[in-house]
Amino acid sequence: MISVKETPFYDKVLKEFNYDFGDIFVFDGFILSEMKEGLTIGWDEHMIRMSEDIAQFTGNDGSDFIYISHRIHSYSIMPSDWLKFYKHSYTLKGYGIVGYTQGSILNAVVENLFFPKKIKRFSNLETAIQWATDKVLAEFED
Repeated sequence: MISVKETPFYDKVLKEFNYDFGDIFVFDGFILSEMKEGLTIGWDEHMIRMSEDIAQFTGNDGSDFIYISHRIHSYSIMPSDWLKFYKHSYTLKGYGIVGYTQGSILNAVVENLFFPKKIKRFSNLETAIQWATDKVLAEFED
C-alpha cells in the first residue's frame, strides 16, 4: 500500500491539492484521492472544499471525471453526504475504490446505497488507473 507519489503514475499528475486531511491528484480524465488515517470524511468538513478546488482548476462540475479513492489508510466516509455532493450540482462519470482491507470493501457497499451509479472496486492501483484510462479513451472512440 504505497502512495501514488511513489509510483510511475505520479509523473502524469496535472495538479496536486494537499490538505490537512489528505491529498488529491488530478490526472487527465480522472481524479485520485488519498485520505489520512482515522478520519471520517464529510461534506461540510472536507468534500465541499475538494469539490470546489477541483471544479475551479478543471472548469467543470466533475461530470467529465472519474474519481478513484485510493484507500491506503483506514478512514470512513459519511455515505449520506454523497447526496449533498449531488445536491450542490456536482456529478461524476464514474467512481472506483482501491481497497486493501475488508473494511474498505464494506465501506464501499454502504456508500453504494447513496451513490447513484455502481461503485467499481479494485484490489490494486494499477487496475483502477487502467479502468479509468480505458473509460476516458472509450469516449473518444465513440
